[in-house]
Amino acid sequence: MNPFDRTDGSFLVLVNQLNQHSLWPDFAQVPAGWTQVFGPCDLDAANDYVQEHWTDITPRESAQ
Repeated sequence: MNPFDRTDGSFLVLVNQLNQHSLWPDFAQVPAGWTQVFGPCDLDAANDYVQEHWTDITPRESAQ
């Protein structure tokens, strides 16, 4: 079963250098280039965090 289909799973919220947010299953390794900013928590709390903190989906310019 896809872990994102599980409403009873435990999730992290990740952010990359462009300030893009992603839900991520708690049991999986955080991919390179992403940082955990919230969780572990249930799916509803993770979604609430993303909605509150990622209000502009336009990627921020990277600091290169």
